[in-house]
Amino acid sequence: MTNPYALDLDKNPANHQPLTPLSFLERAAKTYPDHLAIIHGNQRITYRDFWRRSLKLAWALAKHGIGKSDTVTVMLSNTPPMLEAHFGVPMVKAVLHSLNTRLDAAIVAFQLDHAETKVLIVDREFSGVVKEALALAKVKPLVIDYDDPDYADDAPYPKGERIGSLDYEDFVASGDEDFSWSMPDDEWDAISLNYTSGTTGNPKGVVYHHRGAALMAYANTIHAGMGKHAVYLWTLPMFHCNGWCFPWTLAVQAGTHVCLRWVRAKAMYDAIADHGVTHLCGAPIVMASLINARDEDKRDFPQTVTFNTAAAPPPEAVLSGMADAGFAVTHLYGLTETYGPAVVNEWHGEWDMLDKANRTARKARQGVRYAALEGLTVMDPATMEKTPADGETIGEVMFRGNIVMKGYLKNRKATDEAFAGGWFHSGDLGVMHPDGYIQLKDRSKDIIISGGENISSIEVEDALYKHPAVASCGVVARADDKWGEVPVAYVELKPGRTATEAEIIEHCRGLLARFKVPKAIIFDEIPKTSTGKIQKFRLREMAKAG
Repeated sequence: MTNPYALDLDKNPANHQPLTPLSFLERAAKTYPDHLAIIHGNQRITYRDFWRRSLKLAWALAKHGIGKSDTVTVMLSNTPPMLEAHFGVPMVKAVLHSLNTRLDAAIVAFQLDHAETKVLIVDREFSGVVKEALALAKVKPLVIDYDDPDYADDAPYPKGERIGSLDYEDFVASGDEDFSWSMPDDEWDAISLNYTSGTTGNPKGVVYHHRGAALMAYANTIHAGMGKHAVYLWTLPMFHCNGWCFPWTLAVQAGTHVCLRWVRAKAMYDAIADHGVTHLCGAPIVMASLINARDEDKRDFPQTVTFNTAAAPPPEAVLSGMADAGFAVTHLYGLTETYGPAVVNEWHGEWDMLDKANRTARKARQGVRYAALEGLTVMDPATMEKTPADGETIGEVMFRGNIVMKGYLKNRKATDEAFAGGWFHSGDLGVMHPDGYIQLKDRSKDIIISGGENISSIEVEDALYKHPAVASCGVVARADDKWGEVPVAYVELKPGRTATEAEIIEHCRGLLARFKVPKAIIFDEIPKTSTGKIQKFRLREMAKAG
């Protein structure tokens, strides 16, 4: 029997176009040409000019021979060129590779070679480490300097020397705003490349496609509640998962990007109050900066600001402090391989009526899948069978859908392992609750097995955070002759607060089973990534060294 719906109903350009976020900016520029798109220092860039500059960047890249699947690498802060690169680079079907600005020269060199970088755009703040990396790298890209005219006097690092053969503004000025950009040949084509942190061995290159980037932009708009002309403050680094795809997201609703080179409390409060910021994203360290700011650095503002965070669930005290300061926290979860957050703790109004313990328990859960994600589950990775939805049986959190990476660049083995059984294996251990909400219990490598009992480092850290003097903490395993391994805690205290090891251990005994209580408390500065995540691998090294 023939299928009547298949006859003469083939795809054609009139009814089928590849999904891409590039068309979002074109629409915003044509619909709201005079609306403010970017604020950076004294710069004010409208959507008309944002679109024109992106086109001119694309033309200049094409003029220098950059085309499909060529890699354009950027070492930039949260500045206008970073936003322009998110559109201008893929307009010529090239791939945008954003370097973490905190990396050392050896890792930068590895990424440049692995990505086969053809063009490298460098903010002068980072010219020193990039110059060193270029001396180590095999590739010899065209290097373009960006000299930020609004470079703050209180920036963490002074401007370095020019190391390129071209200036960014001159490069863009050489372009043609009438450049005829084209849609990707296929929505499966790569749009960007992001490297994992590489805590063991070399980092893996995570490849995003146009389809995933477009769908993630829609999903962010929905789950962050971004209305028409939302105002977004850039505290999350744009190099991190392409800023969770928010460089593309804001064009959907013609929102305004408020750039911030680096995070500090006064600048954030000034931006929120002066520009009417409605949304921002960041790690718990950003929340801590806001609620622990000096009184003279704080500003009043009338709007409620949505704060999206994707690390461990904030303690109740932090959530309360954020609410008092005018922020509504949305808890998200994801990985580099899922374009950033792909899970959201969808809050139910009736949960506000629960007692504190039950309310906190629900806030601790990562949540349910994004609208753009087709599958989220917890499985036994050996059998690929779903674990019972009992909130207790631990398995591996797995993803399936269009906002899962294309794969790892030049690493088929790791790609196949990650996608074994038709699901993306996150490496995170968690449980599924009866209502379908997942909750993380640990990274598979962070679970502590003491005397045959599994100890979740997250559970122990949650207990530590309930102590009023604890600002930051990390729990890892330490080898033990009797138990195999035991939990030890590294603790960073809040400014002006004191606590003893005995006091904190006693505090934990009131909240945890005895075998889960840390056997030692080490007071030290907690090592963190540039995005504020605690570097557990460094804590493990510290514990191993004794």
